[in-house]
Parts: sequence; structure tokens; C-alpha cells
Amino acid sequence: MTFRLALTCCAALAVTAPAPAADPPALSADRIKADIAYLASDRLEGRGPGTRGEELTTDHIAAEFKKAGLKPIGAAGTYFQPVPLVRVATSPKATLQATAPGKDPIAFQCEEEFSGTSHTQTELEEFDAEAVFVGHGITAPEFGWDDYKGTDVRGKVVVLFTNEPPSDDPQFFGGKALTYYGRWTFKFEEAARRGAKACFIIHTNETAGYPYSVVRPLDGAQLKRDPNTPALAFAGWLSQKAGEKLLAPAGLTVGDALKAADTKGFKPRALGVNLKGRVPTTVEKIHSKNVAGVVEGSDPALKSEAVLFTAHWDHLGVGRAVVGDTIYNGAADNATGTALLMELARAWAAQNPKPKRSAVFLAVTAEEKGLLGSKYYAQNPLVPLGKTALNLNFDMILPLGVPESVVVTGADRTTAFPVVKTAAAKHKLEVEPDPRAHLGVFYRSDHFSLARAGVPAFSIGAGSKLKGKSADFAKKAAQEFNDQRYHAPQDEVRPDWDYSGFPVLGGFALDIARAAADADTLPTWNPGDEFLPAREKSGVK
Repeated sequence: MTFRLALTCCAALAVTAPAPAADPPALSADRIKADIAYLASDRLEGRGPGTRGEELTTDHIAAEFKKAGLKPIGAAGTYFQPVPLVRVATSPKATLQATAPGKDPIAFQCEEEFSGTSHTQTELEEFDAEAVFVGHGITAPEFGWDDYKGTDVRGKVVVLFTNEPPSDDPQFFGGKALTYYGRWTFKFEEAARRGAKACFIIHTNETAGYPYSVVRPLDGAQLKRDPNTPALAFAGWLSQKAGEKLLAPAGLTVGDALKAADTKGFKPRALGVNLKGRVPTTVEKIHSKNVAGVVEGSDPALKSEAVLFTAHWDHLGVGRAVVGDTIYNGAADNATGTALLMELARAWAAQNPKPKRSAVFLAVTAEEKGLLGSKYYAQNPLVPLGKTALNLNFDMILPLGVPESVVVTGADRTTAFPVVKTAAAKHKLEVEPDPRAHLGVFYRSDHFSLARAGVPAFSIGAGSKLKGKSADFAKKAAQEFNDQRYHAPQDEVRPDWDYSGFPVLGGFALDIARAAADADTLPTWNPGDEFLPAREKSGVK
């Protein structure tokens, strides 16, 4: 069976959509709990791409899709979409020094003070080039901002901060919400476009939104490189301690440099040293895959179009020991979202009658390596992007109880937002602003890959209000998770988790998707949105 069909032009989504004929089958918190327990078990070894853990994980998802009645739409009649990845691992023996004539070199300890990987996918990279501080590394002409202004960084090493200039004005870098300019992925992309040899981001907890331990690993994965595109010899991070050491010869502190980077009129500055690096790298192909199944729609004309549900199945595999534990189980991140995806697939397939449009359920690989599985899918869709109505994504849902509010960052930027609000009202859920918008959460999960390609897309998560819990319960739980367990072996199933909220979030998501599946026209992005041109290019007007 193939879902690769010709594009057709469609009008914008009407403000209202027809009500579904019947409520979907009940969602089971017990099944979700059981799936989370399996996916987060030590047996799956942290679900690292290209490992035995991947095989067990993807086989389980495919088996559940088959059991639910989904049809396979992957390669050769399977549920699998192969994703060509390359594992790139920096040797712990990699070296980095700041050197200046007549002065003792400043050495940085690999992993503890600098981390990252080469993007050239070669086994050895060496560089010895002038270091230039370029603020936040942003070129945004629409905001009158250029951190590279007047400076040619070709062949040089750029040093910068993640995040972006602070703003309270929604018309300037999105106000308090982070835009894509603030993401570390943009920093590396822009540095490569500028011809830089290497790029180092000075880490602070405040600018990154997470501790240095999150970026310390030296093992990464990348999509197979196009040899015609520019690539950095090294793309990495400096700990705050290392940042202080590097900036000191220029008479700067990390605080001074960040203040300068936040100031309008910032000008790039040579740091008076060369950064000399020698980076031995292990490069090997990874056979990884997305898992995809479809429930066909009931309308002969519209079933070639589909709503898309996504969650990433991967986590960090086996790695550095923390408190004696080396398995990064990824219970919350993202066994939770994957388990909910499977339960939504069961419910959707059991509906009678079926919605008009089809529904694709996609568990993607390598989100933790930079949204690679969803990025590959957006480049190689199993349903044409112009025929993909909406993408609903599920990522890291802490099991804290029944939500009374939801976060749907980005939904308000689409013509589907009235449907979202209607579904929220039905389930007695308040739509609340994303409390982590300043950290650029919208750009940190798989829906972003689809949004960038033009598909209206957003993640669905519980808000801060929980039934029967104190006003600050969810906030404290999220902070504790972020500080103690995020991207650590301690992200394991906990005995105090309360799974009762999953059917509420799932029912809310199903109502949104059913409305999009039965609507007369496809959703799109609101006028003026950054993703609208890509949507129009796909054939949706």
C-alpha cells in the first residue's frame, strides 16, 4: 500500500468543523502505564538508536500497531521507515587549548569543560584558528540585529551564547518567548553558513534552561551528511568555568560577555587567542527507523489526506554512570508520549464510523540527537505534506494526575485554534500559556520539524493546574524533574506516579484530530506566520 499521492490545493480551515459522529472508545490509563513500564525497563537499555534496545522498542510499537489494526506504510510493506543515521562519537582524548604568542596555553578538559562533536563526519579534525566572540550568533534582519556585522569569520572559531536578546515586546524576538534564533541548533547552522571552522556555545543554566550535564555527552548522531553543504569541524559547548577561562585574557567575565551580547548595537570581538583543537572521532553508520501505521479514512476522496500523531521513542541509551546507574531509561522522556501515542492509535482504529480523513501514527527516532527522525520524515513524508492536515505531538508528560489545564504552544498560530479551544472546553481544560516559552520549548520537540516544513503542528501537554493538587504542585514537580532526573539515569518509573490524567489529555487530542479529519478544508498557519510560506508552497492556501 502506498500513501504517496499527488497534491491538491485546499482552502483554509473553516473556523468551525463538523462534530464527530460518536465519541471514541475509552482510553485506558492501565494500558498506558504498562507500556511506559515496558519501554522504560532496563531490558530496553535506554532505547538508544542503532542498539538492541531500539530493536526491542520498535518491534514492540509495530506489534501494538498491528494488534490495533493499523496498516503498515513503511518500506516493503512493513511498519518501518529506515532513517540513515551516522553515529559520531568524540574521543575523550580530544584536546582543546587557547593559545597566544608569549603566553602559556590554557587547556580545557574534554567532557568536563568542553563537549560536542564534529559535523564533517570524518575520523579526525584539527583546527588552530582565531577565536571571535559573536554574542548570541544571530543574524535577524527583520529585527535589525546582526551579531556578525562587519566581521568575516570564515576559517575562524566563533564563541557565543545560546538564547537571544531579552525582550518584553512581542514584535521583537517574540517578547519573552524564545524564537528559533535562540536555539543552539540555529547557532551551529548560522556559524556553518558563515564559513566558521568551529563553534562553541558558552553554557549557563539560565541561557540554556538546563544544567551542563545535559550537553556533556560526547556521543551523538547525525543524518548522513550532504557533502555539498557546509559543516563545522567541531560544534560544541564550553562549561561556564571554561568560558571564564577563555574570556579572561580579553578582560571579560561570562557575565560581562552576556551583558554585551544582550545589548543592542553589539559588535563582534576578537578574543586575542587562537583555539587549537584536535578531535579524534569514531564514525559509524546506524540502522535506525521510524515506526509508522495508518488508519484509513472513510471518505473516498478525503482519505488520501491525514492527521499525523507523533512521539519520539528514543532516549539516550547506556552512558556515563550517575549514582552507579548507566541506563538512561527515559521513563518520562519519552516512554510517556510513546505509550500515549499507542493508546491513541488503538482508540482511533476502534472508532465506528471512521473519520473522513486518515490518521497516521508515527513513532520517530533520534529526537534526542536533534529531532533527526522527524526531520527525515519531513523530508521524506509517507503522506504528502500538502495533504497532512495537522500534526499533534506528545513529548515528556509527567504522570502527576488529572489536568485542569493544558499547554498547546503554537496552536494559537494556526487556523485550528478555534477547534482546540472547543475541545478544551468540552474536557473542562483551561488553555494556559506555556511557562517555558522563554526557553524555546516550541523549537525543541518533533512537531517543529513538521512546522518548519509547513504543516500546522504543536505538542500537547498538561498545564500547571491539577485536580485536587496545590497550585504549585506541578511547577515543583517539573522543577525537581529538570534538576534531578532530566537526561539522567534517574528518569525511571516512580511508584508515586499518577496515570489518571492520560485519558483526559488523550481524549482532548482525539477531539482536535477528529475535527480536523472531518472538516471541509485543511488547517493552515495564520497570516504572517513564519511557517505560512512553506504551507502555501505545499499546495494549501
